[in-house]
Amino acid sequence: MDNKRLEQLFLSVQKPGRYSGGEMGSIIKDKSKVDVRFAFCFPDTYEIGMSHLGMKILYSLFNEREDIWCERVFAPWMDFEEVMRKEDIPLFAIESRDPISDFDFIGFTLQYELSYTNVLNMLDLAKIPLRSEDRKELSPLIVAGGPCACNPEPLADFVDIFFLGEGEEVDLEVIDLYKEYKANGGTDKQEFLRLAAKIEGVYIPSLYDVEYDAEGKIASYIPKDGAPLTVHKRIMTDMDKAYYPKNFVVPFTEIVHDRAVMEIFRGCIRGCRFCQAGFIYRPVREKSADVINAEAKALCDSTGYDEMSLSSLSTSDYTEIEPLLARMIEWTDEDKISLSLPSLRIDNFSPELLEKMKMIRKSGLTFAPEAGTQRLRDVINKNITEKDIMKSCATAFAGGYTAVKLYFMIGLPTETDEDIVGIAKLGQKIVDLYYNVDGRPKGKGVNVSISVSTFVPKPFTPFEFCAQISKEEMRRRQQLLRDSITTKKISLSWHDSDTSALEGALARGDRRVGKVIETAFKMGAKMDGWGEAFNYDLWLDAFKKSGLDPEFYANRERETTEINPWDHLDFGVTKEFLTKEYALALCASTTPNCREKCAGCGANKYGKGVCFEKR
Repeated sequence: MDNKRLEQLFLSVQKPGRYSGGEMGSIIKDKSKVDVRFAFCFPDTYEIGMSHLGMKILYSLFNEREDIWCERVFAPWMDFEEVMRKEDIPLFAIESRDPISDFDFIGFTLQYELSYTNVLNMLDLAKIPLRSEDRKELSPLIVAGGPCACNPEPLADFVDIFFLGEGEEVDLEVIDLYKEYKANGGTDKQEFLRLAAKIEGVYIPSLYDVEYDAEGKIASYIPKDGAPLTVHKRIMTDMDKAYYPKNFVVPFTEIVHDRAVMEIFRGCIRGCRFCQAGFIYRPVREKSADVINAEAKALCDSTGYDEMSLSSLSTSDYTEIEPLLARMIEWTDEDKISLSLPSLRIDNFSPELLEKMKMIRKSGLTFAPEAGTQRLRDVINKNITEKDIMKSCATAFAGGYTAVKLYFMIGLPTETDEDIVGIAKLGQKIVDLYYNVDGRPKGKGVNVSISVSTFVPKPFTPFEFCAQISKEEMRRRQQLLRDSITTKKISLSWHDSDTSALEGALARGDRRVGKVIETAFKMGAKMDGWGEAFNYDLWLDAFKKSGLDPEFYANRERETTEINPWDHLDFGVTKEFLTKEYALALCASTTPNCREKCAGCGANKYGKGVCFEKR
């Protein structure tokens, strides 16, 4: 279809800027002068995908190479998908508007489980067979990475190659192998996949057979054709030398996080037992303050953004946070650029840090106690006390803040009704504290926002063995919390129980769950992360038609000796360590953070970062 007709169709739908391209910073190349074309697909809308830092990094990294052209692809919203299907428009890349079926690689980033049907829908829109076994040609190769790739099995039947861990190096190694293979006359897809499997960090699911026992549990994973018994993740060991973009694509339309973003370190020292990111990104690797400051200034200069966010899993754990902020304020203040610091720890929120923040940010503060009682905070290894929480809130209120947002979870292992009520009691204590703090803003009320998500057991955490509570129990506990709040100064919000229940089933699914995903997609499931599109009953029907029970994956306790669908993959932390941490959790015993004492998780094998094991 010619561009003129396509642009007319853009105007017939909501938010045509999602599809039109041409933004400042987007990269156009002559396709006849590149060797490899890579379609970077984010399986959600433009506004979500364009906020994702990983896409920004890899888009720029790939396009630095003259022989590679990386283009962006997003899941069309339902109005434009209807137009595409009616007008027979195949899914296209934003930059060239060429069908992605013409590309060498189609790469998906897997950020959350509820995007899985969007992966299939995008392949279907591209007129590409869904299953890997039905795609006989060498290209396009369907590849995937991101945090959900730590359990790739639910998508194993659809994806040719999974990248485990951080992609800056391994992605390019596979692209270079592909380029060399084609240059030498290679055309056989299976031969190429066998060669790619030799690269560390590359998982080829078709090179593994799975056997199940009589109970439906995994009996064994059997590698074939020379595939490794265990596939190890890849990480960037030196963050000062890791690639970071000097420029971002600047959207015409509003996106979720419409600002410059500066990554300050990867990994986390804390060991919160529910947090997948805190384990799969180990060990901690910091950038130096000089490098961060220089890269941040260059990014703001090139994009024109007037807001900069410092990105990490726990920003206040950055060892040079105060001198870094002092250095950045020198130019952000002059250039009228605001700084934001997400992911603050409640136990190291100092008056000195507050003074820096008062210079850069005026909005409310966000903390994550996660649980309402000390016993349960010890179970999850949050390693903060109520005294820490109250002290940080008092510091904030004395410094002029009138709003605090608190994140909690329900359904945590060993949780009781007392723990649920404890969330409301803690919120009330913070309200009362505000009115007793000297120096608080006079004549202004306080607002404590409590946001509650439902705990989902995730792979590579000490709670990977736990049962998730049922959907009915989720709703009962939500109502109990709601009934326990007695003041309008506390506002409460919570996540939908249906989506949490499905996430629980998909997160720990095995290869057989792929049939459920495909069945759900063919029944109409897509955009499952959006309330207006999600249909839980449809998913229950898909499980039933596939001969599987979601409770088998989500709602049963697992023996620590059971073979999990991800046990043949190595993300740094050992199963022995996770088993030990689970046992400590059940007796509410805490583990110190990595800077206090090494817990022996196994991440020392990478040789860099914050790691105190003897090498």
